[in-house]
Amino acid sequence: MQENRISRWYFGGVSSSLAACLTHPLDLIKVHLQTQQEARVRMIGMTVNVVRREGFLALYSGLSASICRQMTYSLSRFAIYETVRDEMNRKNKGIIPFYQKVLLGAFGGFAGGFIGTPADLLNVRMQNDVKLAVELRRNYAHALDGLFRVWKEEGMRKLFSGATMASTRGALVSVGQLSCYDHSKQLVLATGYLTDNILTHFLASVLAGGCATILCQPFDVVKTRIMSSKMEYRGVFHCLTETAKLGPKAFYKGLVPAGIRLIPQTVFTFVFLEQLKQHFGAVIVTCESVS
Repeated sequence: MQENRISRWYFGGVSSSLAACLTHPLDLIKVHLQTQQEARVRMIGMTVNVVRREGFLALYSGLSASICRQMTYSLSRFAIYETVRDEMNRKNKGIIPFYQKVLLGAFGGFAGGFIGTPADLLNVRMQNDVKLAVELRRNYAHALDGLFRVWKEEGMRKLFSGATMASTRGALVSVGQLSCYDHSKQLVLATGYLTDNILTHFLASVLAGGCATILCQPFDVVKTRIMSSKMEYRGVFHCLTETAKLGPKAFYKGLVPAGIRLIPQTVFTFVFLEQLKQHFGAVIVTCESVS
């Protein structure tokens, strides 16, 4: 008899929330870079501007919305991906192939992206508030206040503004993070040089974070512009065309800070997830075959 531990359905949301607390300032700076129009301020300059204008704590503006997003978007995609993957592995009596991981990651990410759209909208708005003039700020007290005010002032439909882009981005990020992490970890372990330890988790999550950053950056830029807009875009296609007028590089604006934010966030998420699984995961007992 052999005992294995598998992740519980809510571990993904918890680990992503812990990671978000550590990487939130990077996420905030990424949003500021993506929503600037004419100015060509870079990452360090933008960080200095925010701290100089509003103080150090301004780097944590919108943290409640960020955690709310992780507990909706990330919890959903991890729950779908890991629950279905573990069940498929059990039925197949082995690890599912990579293409099935990709399809499962895309489905989980698309569903999670849609579920997390209201929190994602608030996350972008609360982070973007810092750089607006005082009279233009929305000044949401916290995530729940923001959800209620958007619903009351702009209608339920506005809460799902940009849902198509958020869901598509969620699918791409999840393919990059969940599917690529799973497969990278499998390949690293197959070399025989490393065991299932924190170094393996670190290496696999760095690769997964890089893949996720490259895959989702164009969609992330468009999604951020739509969500932070004050009705200047008529829809996704209009935002795409307006962004395209700024040149191809506009779709990768903020790529470096996005990578600097997403790769550490991916690393922290999976390190926390593996530790949660190792210490608090559900125990599965399997029978070892005797030759």
